Amino acid sequence: MSSPTVHVGLVQMRCAEDPAVNRQRALELTREAAEQGATVICLPELFLSRYFCQTEDHAHFALAEPVPGPTTGAFEALARELGVTVVVSLFERRAPGLYHNTAAVIDGEQGYLGKYRKMHIPDDPRYYEKFYFTPGDLGFKSFPTRQANLGVLVCWDQWYPEAARLTALQGADILFYPTAIGWHPEEKAAYGKAQHEAWELAQRAHAVANGCFVVAVNRTGFEPEPGAGDPGKGIEFWGQSFVAGPDGQVLARAPVDEEAVIVCPLELGRMEQARTGWPFLRDRRIDAYADLTRRFIDPA
Repeated sequence: MSSPTVHVGLVQMRCAEDPAVNRQRALELTREAAEQGATVICLPELFLSRYFCQTEDHAHFALAEPVPGPTTGAFEALARELGVTVVVSLFERRAPGLYHNTAAVIDGEQGYLGKYRKMHIPDDPRYYEKFYFTPGDLGFKSFPTRQANLGVLVCWDQWYPEAARLTALQGADILFYPTAIGWHPEEKAAYGKAQHEAWELAQRAHAVANGCFVVAVNRTGFEPEPGAGDPGKGIEFWGQSFVAGPDGQVLARAPVDEEAVIVCPLELGRMEQARTGWPFLRDRRIDAYADLTRRFIDPA
């Protein structure tokens, strides 16, 4: 008996300043992915605007919207028309003074299924997300869609094996990571190759350790730091959105510096093969992992 095949669509975008322009472009590229055969389509992290977290500026809170809200409504209409599932990454306004980095899952005729709120929030030069986002309080989630069980995490979550594991243990066939990651131009020559390889390697390892598929969808292009006097100061997003199979091999990869729509077939039966060949879930010592809930295991 043949196993089901899911065609995933990766929409790698170059984001403009105007949210209306980005929303329209995202809808167009989602339609393009569906026309190429994609049945599950993922957009990059916070695609409605340029990556505003490069600076701490209260004016940027005006970019937030409710989830569900106007953008999920637009994608619900498109998903219903096309019969596809879409992962939509948004700046969520939950209440006055309370905001999240959120990914919504929209499933064809079913419409809005629910949301995941980013759990791990970074605070680094030009990635000042703690200023904007409250850590997620919905836990790790797998969404049962018509196509497959989708685990949805967001960007900085992709470095944490605990997040991947807890999502996979809820039955996720595919881990989606909407992402906004790139190089500081002044560091690229010295560290750029190692930074990119570490990013991809970490997620390929999640695929192997959990015997599932991983889909990372990044933005591309240079975005200047808002208000910076130096026009070369900002983030050069490295694109290279990719799909990894349960054996960690890269099945598809987008270019570095171009927008792209990539469609990749995933044969879900490969998970059974991987998990029986490498039975990591069988051999887990769940009786011995209690200390993972500690910040650090200090000497007695």
